Amino acid sequence: MEVHITSKEMVKPFSQQVYLQKPFSLSLLDQFIPAHYTPLLFFYAKPVDSRLDTDQILARLKTSLSKALDHFYPLAGRTIDNLARVDQPVASMPKLLQYSDFNIPHIALQINVFDCGGIAIGMCGSHKLVDASTGSAFLKCWTALYRGSHGGIPDPDMIDAGSRLFPPLESIPQNYLSSIETIWFQEGWHTTRRFVFDEHAVATLKLKAKSKSLNHPSRTVTLAAFLWKHAMLASRAASGRLKPSVLTQSVNLRQRMKPKLPEYTIGNLYTAVASTYNSTERDVELQQLAYLVREAMVSFNDQMSLLQSGDALKFMTDQHNELAEIAPQGEVDFFDCTSWLNTLDEVEGDFGWGPPVSVSRGWSESRYYSFANAFVLKATGQGNGVEAMVTLDAKAMDNLEHDPDFLAFVSPDSSPSPNKSKI
Repeated sequence: MEVHITSKEMVKPFSQQVYLQKPFSLSLLDQFIPAHYTPLLFFYAKPVDSRLDTDQILARLKTSLSKALDHFYPLAGRTIDNLARVDQPVASMPKLLQYSDFNIPHIALQINVFDCGGIAIGMCGSHKLVDASTGSAFLKCWTALYRGSHGGIPDPDMIDAGSRLFPPLESIPQNYLSSIETIWFQEGWHTTRRFVFDEHAVATLKLKAKSKSLNHPSRTVTLAAFLWKHAMLASRAASGRLKPSVLTQSVNLRQRMKPKLPEYTIGNLYTAVASTYNSTERDVELQQLAYLVREAMVSFNDQMSLLQSGDALKFMTDQHNELAEIAPQGEVDFFDCTSWLNTLDEVEGDFGWGPPVSVSRGWSESRYYSFANAFVLKATGQGNGVEAMVTLDAKAMDNLEHDPDFLAFVSPDSSPSPNKSKI
């Protein structure tokens, strides 16, 4: 695909009042998160309204983006020394890349216009400050402002509730930050593929995951267990070793806090719960994995009181020590599952010329130090169908794509791939 970069520019918040805001501080939870970027691509068909031309769309996107940054002003700043003293509001629209530097923008955007008239909007959010809920809330605000609707935040004082509830430390022990990098980020060829579970496949798998210990598995638990099972088998085949396996699941804390926090509270207000499969038997049972996945969530509910008791540091260090103990170098396969089933859907990405026809994670193959062995679940918009974006080591992905028991329940779904684009 031939790509032409026509312009780059910095988009600043619309109002000068933003510069009078108090500096935004990271929370303790943010400080534990590596400063890596999560790329997303929203693909749109050519607008049906003939009155809309590209120049109008681009100008309006920039204006509405500028206004959205008034409400989400921390996204326009910089992180300083892992403390996020945001006092230089600026947002960037550079070439879509992955960054890992504290001193770069918290959000980067690229508007792509294809020869066919279609549009793709690339959005990179630094996970140092932007989790899925933050990204979703920002996108809702931006699209609402573009359409001319009210996109403001009901209670602006709540955007920094995370750092008030979980105050940051002056520094985080380096061994904890290093262990996170070691466990989750790997150098080498990684491949991302999208697979679709239709409504019938989801229902069938839920029945297969059901057991005496788990009477009513949810679709998230069921699909997390199913993907874990087959990714585990694919990884074992690639390495030639029957290694123990760990699955972590991201849990949004906002709705679990007492009182609850709004979804637009900025920061990494989530945690990860782990399920461990120690058996090295060649046969892996879906029912057993589904039970382990569900039990991890139940156990976490019992730990919420510790997290909210003011001892969040103990909660975080205990969690990382537990993972470090079961993760000798190369001896355990780690996988992560994140559910976007209630966030970052196509409707949120509708700027007024129609919802995106596809949403992807922004790459199909990568060879750099990146997040690997990950599953992201999102709704297809058709009944209870679910799309899974799966990232694995290239060899493991090849095994997965040739696994007949896996393919019996999924259909591959390729992203739009125009032959040429003009950007």
